[in-house]
Amino acid sequence: MDITVTDPFGTGRFEADRNRLASLAYRLLGSAGDAEDAVQDAFLHWQATDRDRIRVPQAWLTKVVTNLCLDRLRSAHARRERAVGAWLPEPLLDGDPMLGPADTFEQRESVSLAVLTLMERLSPLERAVYVLREAFSYGHAEIAEILDIGESASQQHLHRARQRITAARRRGSEVDPVAARRIVEEFLSAASTGRTERLVALLTDDVIAISDGAGLIEKLLRYDTPQRVAAVARAGFKPSPGKRRLAGGTPAMHYAVVNGTPAILTVVGDQVVGSVTFDLAGGKIATVRGIAAPARLSRLTEAWRQNGPDTPLIAQW
Repeated sequence: MDITVTDPFGTGRFEADRNRLASLAYRLLGSAGDAEDAVQDAFLHWQATDRDRIRVPQAWLTKVVTNLCLDRLRSAHARRERAVGAWLPEPLLDGDPMLGPADTFEQRESVSLAVLTLMERLSPLERAVYVLREAFSYGHAEIAEILDIGESASQQHLHRARQRITAARRRGSEVDPVAARRIVEEFLSAASTGRTERLVALLTDDVIAISDGAGLIEKLLRYDTPQRVAAVARAGFKPSPGKRRLAGGTPAMHYAVVNGTPAILTVVGDQVVGSVTFDLAGGKIATVRGIAAPARLSRLTEAWRQNGPDTPLIAQW
């Protein structure tokens, strides 16, 4: 039987590629919600087109999603929303299909919060070339076709993107999961019990901490020096009745892996109300990112509910 009779809108073919398209859009946009919107828009394009004339559906869909994402990145609204110093990527729980592909170090790094943040410094075209090449291994001829540019232009965009990201990237590499968990557990224990000296010892000399202020401020909060970061961590993780009211109940603190990096999730019931991620270097903490804006935690919460909670590091904070 002709498949167009049983599936006249080509839904099955599109759904077979949905996760790959969503992971592409997430890397380009840094937002799961925006990525889902871009993929849904691509599906509407797919339904409306003459699919019999599409020789390679995967290539066609990749081009459509990439260009829909570029339109979003170039929009005036996006430029205001993503102003430097006012935006952090949306965190995703380990295992989320939006984080794939993740077979190589380069693919895993391209979806880390560190690199997603650095990609905000790139032009939309540089960002697209970087993602298509580093995360999806497209050749320059294919990238040129997707972006309607020349091969030499694709090579130049990639060179500039790599230069900018390498120059701004803080040192670090993949860390042993057991060691990562131990460091984060020590951080939480020291922060929640007020052992400031131990906190300082866990931090690199050039540590930085970044917080979105629960989405209540226009600019990100930034702290540097081990002493300042330790003081902020102590203040943030010190339990109090006021913080419990703000969180909506008595939270539990869980260890998790978010965008490939170790994290502490603050959970009330089955709702994730805060995510703190850690970049490690040389056995110490080099970057701390705190995200508590509810809109940035909805997909992470959904994944958390599906996976089921583990034993908390702190059952009642």
